[in-house]
Amino acid sequence: MARRKHLWTASFWEATRIALDSLRKNKLRSFLTLLGIILATTTLIAVTSLIHGMDRYIADKVSNMGSDGFRIVRMAWFGEWDPKKFFAMDKRNPQIRADEYDFIREKATLLKDIGMMTQRQARVAYKGSSVEGVTVNGITDNIPAINHVQVGIGRGITYDEVRRHMPVAFIGNDIFTRFFEGRDPVGKTISIEGDPYQVVGVAEALGSVFGQSQDNFVMIPIESYFKTYGARQGIRLVAKAIDQERLGQAQDEARVLLRSYRHLGPGVDDNFVIFASETFVSLWERLTKAISAMAVGVVSVFMVVGGIVIMNIMLAVVTERTREIGIRKSLGARRRDILNQYLVESAVLAGVGGLVGVGTAWLLAVAVRSFTSVPMSLPPSSIAIGVGLSSVVGLFFGIYPALKASKLDPIEALRAEH
Repeated sequence: MARRKHLWTASFWEATRIALDSLRKNKLRSFLTLLGIILATTTLIAVTSLIHGMDRYIADKVSNMGSDGFRIVRMAWFGEWDPKKFFAMDKRNPQIRADEYDFIREKATLLKDIGMMTQRQARVAYKGSSVEGVTVNGITDNIPAINHVQVGIGRGITYDEVRRHMPVAFIGNDIFTRFFEGRDPVGKTISIEGDPYQVVGVAEALGSVFGQSQDNFVMIPIESYFKTYGARQGIRLVAKAIDQERLGQAQDEARVLLRSYRHLGPGVDDNFVIFASETFVSLWERLTKAISAMAVGVVSVFMVVGGIVIMNIMLAVVTERTREIGIRKSLGARRRDILNQYLVESAVLAGVGGLVGVGTAWLLAVAVRSFTSVPMSLPPSSIAIGVGLSSVVGLFFGIYPALKASKLDPIEALRAEH
């Protein structure tokens, strides 16, 4: 048994050596032979890297609600687009109001915290320098904590400042960099559309989402926002459940409270929208399923084409080595030995193509991640998947050439011309 295992191992490494020698001696033919496998593996790994990177990106950046947070908004749309339903919702759903926020905050029992915020785009200036298109958020004092915004310098806005309509501002890192780089901004006065606000703190950098900076903002007390801009539109409620396990119950409780406050009967649809992080996750999962299905189709075509090319090349190799096969059989090589040699050689050829495909996909992922805002992350398992799948394809399409080689009659094979 040990001798047989040793012989098989020696045969395996000999077949591997022959396959690698063939690749080295016939570079152009080898490249054209493996092109389909390379393209298939590159496509598969690139799509896997995109999905893996986006999964991490969405978990880290896109949703700042956390696993126990949710939003209550006037309207939002998820899923397949239906303009008729959207415009019906736009007509039916009233604005979220401050008194509704107060009612839910007082009555809810499953909420750890709930805040209110609204926003607009405005011009922010400091000593002759200005920035257009800054997001000005009117907030209750607890919004930064609920949204996982950390204080980098100074402090956040207080409850007393919200209640007294104080002209204070908590600024994002982009505003700090633009106006106060290398200086202490606390106590300095910026203007928002001409109105003065004293800076009380700076948020830690949040980074960007799909190339869009999340630090280009100024937060002011929501009552100051109402006092300055008047119309109380665009309010949304930001809530946190007591814990993740009771997130669904907390959402249901908030829904019941708001429906009762709005006097909505049992058969009447909600005229507001509640959503949590899982809404984005489920939306992304539906999208990745479509992407994966398309990738599987493309990869399958490339793999079949690549496998057929490898089979044809291996048939040509068998023809070229007919006399060699006859000599080996006359010296005692069994059908199994010949079969194993050509199966291993076919699998190694395809495996090398898979390895080149993985390398190409890695270079593509690095380039995309470096020069664009698209996140791509190559999971370690993708190397095994790429090389393993391509080797299996080579093994499958190498069966016929290997069988043909193993069935050659040694006497006929020896008569073959070189």
